[in-house]
Amino acid sequence: MSAVVAQTLHVFGLRSHVANNIFYFDEQIIIFPSGNHCVKYNVDQKWQKFIPGSDKSQGMLALSISPNRRYLAISETVQEKPAITIYELSSIPCRKRKVLNNFDFQVQKFISMAFSPDSKYLLAQTSPPESNLVYWLWEKQKVMAIVRIDTQNNPVYQVSFSPQDNTQVCVTGHGMFKLLRFAEGTLKQTNFQRGEPQNYLAHTWVADDKIVVGTDTGKLFLFESGDQRWETSIMVKEPTDGSKSLDVIQESESLIEFPPVSSPLPSYEQMVAASSHSQTSMPQVFAIAAYSKGFACSAGPGRVLLFEKMEEKDFYRESREIRIPVDPQSNDPSQSDKQDVLCLCFSPSEETLVASTSKNQLYSITMSLTEISKGEPAHFEYLMYPLHSAPITGLATCIRKPLIATCSLDRSIRLWNYETNTLELFKEYQEEAYSISLHPSGHFIVVGFADKLRLMNLLIDDIRSFKEYSVRGCRECSFSNGGHLFAAVNGNVIHVYTTTSLENISSLKGHTGKIRSIVWNADDSKLISGGTDGAVYEWNLSTGKRETECVLKSCSYNCVTVSPDAKIIFAVGSDHTLKEIADSLMLLTFDDQFLLTAAEDGCLFTWKVFDKDGRGIKREREVGFAEEVLVTKTDMEEKAQVMLELKTRVEELKMENEYQLRLKDMNYSEKIKELTEKFIQEMESLKTKNQVLRTEKEKQDVYHREHIEDLLDKQSRELQDLECCNNQKLLLEYEKYQELQLKSQRMQEEYEKQLRDNDETKSQALEELTEFYEAKLQEKTTLLEEAQEDVRQQLREFEETKKQIEEDEDREIQDIKTKYEKKLRDEKESNLRLKGETGIMRKKFSSLQKEIEERTNDIETLKGEQMKLQGVIKSLEKDIQGLKREIQERDETIQDKEKRIYDLKKKNQELGKFKFVLDYKIKELKKQIEPRENEIRVMKEQIQEMEAELENFHKQNTQLELNITELWQKLRATDQEMRRERQKERDLEALVKRFKTDLHNCVAYIQEPRLLKEKVRGLFEKYVQRADMVEIVGLNTDLQQEYARQREHLERNLATLKKKVVKEGELHRTDYVRIMQENVSLIKEINELRRELKFTRSQVYDLEAALKLTKKVRPQEVSETEPSRDMLSTAPTTRLNEQEETGRIIEMQRLEIQRLRDQIQEQEQVTGFHTLAGVRLPSLSNSEVDLEVKTN
Repeated sequence: MSAVVAQTLHVFGLRSHVANNIFYFDEQIIIFPSGNHCVKYNVDQKWQKFIPGSDKSQGMLALSISPNRRYLAISETVQEKPAITIYELSSIPCRKRKVLNNFDFQVQKFISMAFSPDSKYLLAQTSPPESNLVYWLWEKQKVMAIVRIDTQNNPVYQVSFSPQDNTQVCVTGHGMFKLLRFAEGTLKQTNFQRGEPQNYLAHTWVADDKIVVGTDTGKLFLFESGDQRWETSIMVKEPTDGSKSLDVIQESESLIEFPPVSSPLPSYEQMVAASSHSQTSMPQVFAIAAYSKGFACSAGPGRVLLFEKMEEKDFYRESREIRIPVDPQSNDPSQSDKQDVLCLCFSPSEETLVASTSKNQLYSITMSLTEISKGEPAHFEYLMYPLHSAPITGLATCIRKPLIATCSLDRSIRLWNYETNTLELFKEYQEEAYSISLHPSGHFIVVGFADKLRLMNLLIDDIRSFKEYSVRGCRECSFSNGGHLFAAVNGNVIHVYTTTSLENISSLKGHTGKIRSIVWNADDSKLISGGTDGAVYEWNLSTGKRETECVLKSCSYNCVTVSPDAKIIFAVGSDHTLKEIADSLMLLTFDDQFLLTAAEDGCLFTWKVFDKDGRGIKREREVGFAEEVLVTKTDMEEKAQVMLELKTRVEELKMENEYQLRLKDMNYSEKIKELTEKFIQEMESLKTKNQVLRTEKEKQDVYHREHIEDLLDKQSRELQDLECCNNQKLLLEYEKYQELQLKSQRMQEEYEKQLRDNDETKSQALEELTEFYEAKLQEKTTLLEEAQEDVRQQLREFEETKKQIEEDEDREIQDIKTKYEKKLRDEKESNLRLKGETGIMRKKFSSLQKEIEERTNDIETLKGEQMKLQGVIKSLEKDIQGLKREIQERDETIQDKEKRIYDLKKKNQELGKFKFVLDYKIKELKKQIEPRENEIRVMKEQIQEMEAELENFHKQNTQLELNITELWQKLRATDQEMRRERQKERDLEALVKRFKTDLHNCVAYIQEPRLLKEKVRGLFEKYVQRADMVEIVGLNTDLQQEYARQREHLERNLATLKKKVVKEGELHRTDYVRIMQENVSLIKEINELRRELKFTRSQVYDLEAALKLTKKVRPQEVSETEPSRDMLSTAPTTRLNEQEETGRIIEMQRLEIQRLRDQIQEQEQVTGFHTLAGVRLPSLSNSEVDLEVKTN
C-alpha cells in the first residue's frame, strides 16, 4: 500500500487558556489557537487556514501579534523546554522567521509576550520562581536586557510596550504594577507603588504615559507616569427582579481618550488561583480593550461593560452592557451564560468586538447593535457555533451521511457536518457522556451515559431518546457495520443488542479487567475486544463463545482494530509494541477520504487524506450521501398548523395592506387633486400677476428711457460748463505756480547761507569742549593715585586687628568649653530621668496607637458611607439638572402663553367694540321676538291639551276593544253549544222514528202472542237493554265532565291571553307615547337649533355689514346712521332665505311624519297590535304649518 499524508482541513474548537488567545489579522480574518495549531478564520467566507505548531510540542502558552500585523510570536514547550517561534504572517503559507530556544538564563516557560511599536523588539515574561523579564532584539536573537520582576514567587499576568515608545514597558501581576524604562543596556523601574497592593489582572495603554489597569475586586485604575489619577469600582448589585446588574460607583479625575489596542490575556488558572481569596461578589476584570470612544472591560461572569468619554466633562461613564446570551439547548439555561470573558479584541475599523470565554466559546457583536439597544443590555452572538468546553470522550461517523458525532464531559452531544463544516445538532444532558456510536444510516445514535445507555433518534431539530438500558458508565459502544446490532461494554461484560426488537441477544463474559475497545469484523459475524487485563478476544456472535484469544498480562490494551479480511487483528497497548495514540481519538470515514481526531482540549480536527503524490484517495464506487431526515408526526402536524396559521396571517396582512394601500391611494389622489387645483389657481394668479408686471415693466421702460435722455442732455450741458470753469482755474493755478517757484529759489539761497554759518560755529564749540575735558581728566588721575595709597594703609591696619581678634577668640573658646562640659554633665543626668519618662510614654503611645487604629477603621466605614452618599448626591444632581431643564421649558411655554394671552386680549378689546354695537341690535331683535314667543307658548299649551285628550281616547278605545273580544268569544261558545243540542235533537228524532216503525211492524203480530213476544223482546234488546243504557249514561256523564273541564281550561287560557293582550297593548301604548314624546322633543330641539342658527346668522350678517360699513366710512367720513340703513336693506333678503329654509325643513318633517304613520299602520296589521287600530294621528293642517313658520 502506498504511503498517505493527512492535511488539516477544518477544526471545531478553541484553546481558551492561552494568553492573548484571539486577535484580528485584518477586518475579516481572526487568529485563535486550537489544538497544536493557530487558526486563521475568515468570518465572511467561513474558510480556515492553519499555522502548525512545532513538532513534539506539548502545547501553546501565549500568543502575540506585532502592531504592523506582519509577525506572530508563539510561546510553546517543546520536549519539556521552552521555545518562542516567530512566524511571518505576510507570506503564503506562513513560514517560520525565527526560533528562540537557546537561553543563557534559567527559564521554565514564557507566560506573556509583547512586540514593540516598531516590531523590532520582543518582550517576554517567564514564570515563577525565576520571574525574569527579557528584552530581545529578536531578529538577531540578542538579549538586550534582563531583569527579575519579583522575588516572592507571585504570578505575573501581562507585559506590554508603550504604543509610542520602544523603551517604556509595563508589567502587572499579583501585588505588582511596575513601569520600566530601557536605558544603557538595563531595565530600570520608574514608578513606586503607593497604597495597598492589588491583584492586577489586566492592563492597556492609553497614551505614552497613561495606563488603565483592572483588578480581581472589580476596580479600574488610571495611572499617569506611575501615579494614580482615576479610580472606578464595578460593583455587582442584586436588583429586585433577581438578575444581577452592574453599576459603576466612585469616580475621581478624568480619563483621556483610549487608542484601539487589544488586551493580551494572562493565564486563567493563575488568575483564579491568585484571586480565590477575593470576595465572590466582586467582578474580576480579566480583559480590557480600548477603542476610539472609550474602552471595554470584562465585568464578572458573562458580562462586558463599555465605557465612553463624556463630551462635556473629561471623564468616562458606563454607556452599555453586553451579555453572553442564555443557551436554550443547555440543561441549565440559567447557568449557561455564567462564563468568564478571558480576552477582548476590536476589529481594525472598530465595527466588531470579539470575545473568548473560559468555556472555549467565541462570541462577537456588531458595535452598531450596542448603540441601538439603549436602556437594555445587548447580547453577544456565536462567532461560529457552540464548541465543546471539556474533553471529548467519544467519536463516531456513519456511512450514509457526512456526519461526525461527538460526546464530551461537558454533558453534551454534538453532530458535525464535515462537508459543510457546520454544527448540525446539539443537546446537553444532566449526566456525562462517555461513549457514542452512530448508526450507518445516520438516523440513530447510541450513547453511554454515567447512569444509562440510551438509544436515540436523530430528528430534524432534536435528539430524542426512545429506549434506555440500565448499563452504568458505558465506556465503549459500537453499531455493527450493517446496523442491525450494537454492542455496549458494562465493566468487563459486553452486551449485544438488536436494533429491530431492541432486546439483549447475548452477553459476552470473559475479561477480568475493564474492556477498553471493541470492533466488529466486516460481515458482523464476529466481535473483537481488548481490555486492561492484557487480553484480546475474538467472539463468535452466533454461539456467543470465544474463538481466538491472545493474553499478555503485562500489557494493558487501549485500542484494537481488525483488517478488512478479518484475518489480522491489530492492538495498541501500554508496552508500545505498536505506536500508541495517547489521550486522543482517531477515526477514518467510511470512504477513507477524511481522518477525524479529537483530544482532551475539546478540539475536533478534520484532515483530508492524500497519497504521496498529493492526490486524493480513490473510491471504488461513488455513492452519494443521503438527504433524508427523521421527523415525528406531531412535529409535522404542528409545523403544518403553524404554516396554515402563518399563511392565513399573511393573507390577512395582504388584505390589510391592500386596503391600506387603497386608502392611501385614495387619500393621495385626493391630495393630488387638491394640489393640482391649488397649483392651477396659483398658476392662473401668477399669470395674471405676470401680465400686470409686464405692463408695469413696459411703462417703467418707457419712463426710464425718457428719464435717461433727460439725464444725458443735462450731463452734456454740465460738462460744457465744467470745461469752461476748469480752463479758467488752470490759468490761475499756472500763474500761482510760477510765483511759488520764484519764492522757492530765494528760500534755497537763504538756507545755504545759514548752513555755512552753522558749520563755522560748530567747529569753534568742538575745540572748546576738548580743552575742557582734558583738564578734567588730569584732575581724576591725581585723585586715583591718592585713593590707592589709602587702600594700602587700610590693609596694614586690617592685619593687625585680625591678629588681636584671633587671640581674643582662643580665650573665649576655652571659656565656652568649660561652660559646655558642665552643661553636658547636667544633660546626662536629665537624660537618665527622661529614659524613665519615655517608658511611661511608650505605654501611652501603644494605647494611643490602638485608639488611632480604631479611629482609622471608623474613618474607613465613614468613607464608604461618604462614597455611597456621593453616588446619591450625583444622582440627585442629575435629577436637579433635569428639573431645571423642565423649569426652563415651562418658563418658555409660559412666555409663549403670555404672548398668546396678550394677543387674545387685543382681540378681546376689538371684539368688545363690536359687542357694544351688537348689544343694541340684539335688544331691538328681542323686542321683535317677544310677541312671537307668547304666541308659541299659547300654541304649546294647546298641543299639550290635545295630547292629553288623545291619550284618553287611546285608553277608551283599548278598553272597548277588550270588551268586544270577550263578547265575541262568549257568542262563539254559545253557538257551538246550540249546534251540539240541535244535533242531539236530530239524533233523538231519528231514534224515535226508527222505534215507531219497529213498533208498527210489531203490532202486525198482535194476533200471534209468541211472535209478538219475540218482537217485543227484540225491541227491548234493541232499544232498552240495561247494559247499553248504563254505558250510554256513563258516556254522557264523561262527555259532560270532559266538556266542562275543557271549557274551564279554555276560559282560563282566554283570561290569561286577555291579560297578556292588555299588557302588550299597554306596553305598545307606552312605547307609542314615548316615541311621540321623543318626536315632539326632537322637533322642539330642531326648532331651538333653527332659532340659534337664525340668530347666529343674523349676528354674522350684522358683523359683516358692520365691518364693510366701517371700512367704507373711514375714507368717505360717512355718519354712523348709514350702516343701519344698509342693514335694513339687506335684512329682508336674509329673512327670505331663512323662510325658504324653514319651508324646506317643514316639508321634510311632513314626509317623516307620513313615513311614521305608514309604519304604525303596518304594525297594526300584525297580531298583538290591535289595540291601537282605532287611533289616528291628527292631520297636519295648514294652521300647524303656519304655526311652525311663525315659530321659525
